[in-house]
Amino acid sequence: MISFQNILFEQGDGVARITLNRPDKLNSFTVDMHKEVAQAIDQMLSPDTRVLVITGSGRGFCAGQDLGDRAVTPGGQRPDLGESIERYYAPLIRRLRALQRPVIAAVNGIAAGAGCSIALACDIVIATRSADFLLPFSKIGLVPDAGASWFLPRLVGPARATGMAMLGEKISATQAQEWGLIWRCVDDESFVSEVDALARRLAQAPTLALARTKQSLQASWGNSLEEQLQMERDHQRELGRSDDYAEGVAAFLAKRAPKFTGR
Repeated sequence: MISFQNILFEQGDGVARITLNRPDKLNSFTVDMHKEVAQAIDQMLSPDTRVLVITGSGRGFCAGQDLGDRAVTPGGQRPDLGESIERYYAPLIRRLRALQRPVIAAVNGIAAGAGCSIALACDIVIATRSADFLLPFSKIGLVPDAGASWFLPRLVGPARATGMAMLGEKISATQAQEWGLIWRCVDDESFVSEVDALARRLAQAPTLALARTKQSLQASWGNSLEEQLQMERDHQRELGRSDDYAEGVAAFLAKRAPKFTGR
């Protein structure tokens, strides 16, 4: 078992949980945290783990990049921020999107900068009512990154995406839900139980079907209708031969709850 310094990692009952654990820095990312998150995702890749939850410790989800980890001094050497994206953020976003399991972002507080981007890269975002979403890149002379410029207009439309990106204003969880930026916000007091219930529900679902649903929805942004119909055909052909489909039909006919195995 790997010992982590910047995250907490646990798994059981089909659920893996990564907790970003730098609460004094609002769980902002450093190179070391990136490496540990990547190791944790590697560690969870077993058939028994059927859903991933990402959350934060303390009062924040993630404040994005720790600027102290790549500090800039006036007149000093400028960092290659493109290298930071290419080596760390882009691979993380790609992995979350490609993971053959549902990924829940449990946003327990502020999700800012790349922290907001990472939340939006997950399949389902559930947030406390007190949480906020913020893209402050323009305030330090940068553009939204870690996929935010791709996710935003697709989730909320170009007008809201442009305002959120250029003005760098906080969006409350309630407003984020109204806009369609996230799946749901819940009262702070019930947040933990709501997240646990959602994770259990997905862990007991037909995992392969959820994986193919994830692929289909992502592909739809670039596919023509004809291409999407062909993808649906191929997925249904595969899933129709799965154990979970046979169990689902048997349970329906017997009027009982199905017991899916993810196979």
